Amino acid sequence: MTSSDSILDLIHQDRGLAELLWSVCEFDLTRGDHGEPVSLSSGLPLDGVAGDFTGGTFFLCGDRSTTRPVLYASSEGQAGLVGGSLAEALEIMVGLPCWWDCLKFSGGGDLAAMQTAAEHLERDLAKDRPGIGAQRIQVATALSLELAPIPVLLTRLRDAVASTEPDHVLTVETGEKYESLFGTFLPSRNPGWR
Repeated sequence: MTSSDSILDLIHQDRGLAELLWSVCEFDLTRGDHGEPVSLSSGLPLDGVAGDFTGGTFFLCGDRSTTRPVLYASSEGQAGLVGGSLAEALEIMVGLPCWWDCLKFSGGGDLAAMQTAAEHLERDLAKDRPGIGAQRIQVATALSLELAPIPVLLTRLRDAVASTEPDHVLTVETGEKYESLFGTFLPSRNPGWR
């Protein structure tokens, strides 16, 4: 598996790859500042490495001598692990650009609900962006990522988020904890998916 530093170096060195990665899954290395001081419940170090369009931040957890899980913190106060390494997190995000909405409409982490949401979201994505499949392959090839089937990616995502506690709970200086990435909505809540 490719190391986090190697992946980040590849993206930094290739502007076209960085733009393509942004286009596919909104992972932007120029947006790694979260804005407010945060820490992990375990005391492990956090390095903000990227952000997304909504103001969320992707952090590498732990020190460089270990495999560093990736934690995502939204601008709305939710946080959780999204991969056991940067490569794993990017495989999920590139293969499933709608990952955040799959969590939002997960009914608290129910895999069947996530699958239903993914089916609707992928259908909408293919209609709105017919070239997304080729772009996913291009990013995956450039970063030596595996493009797994969507059910596999959903299981990996759910398992990563579920493993957030107890060591990777994000807190602010006052000690207040971020909420889970698992949303309580079900896909039936979205009127466009009925």
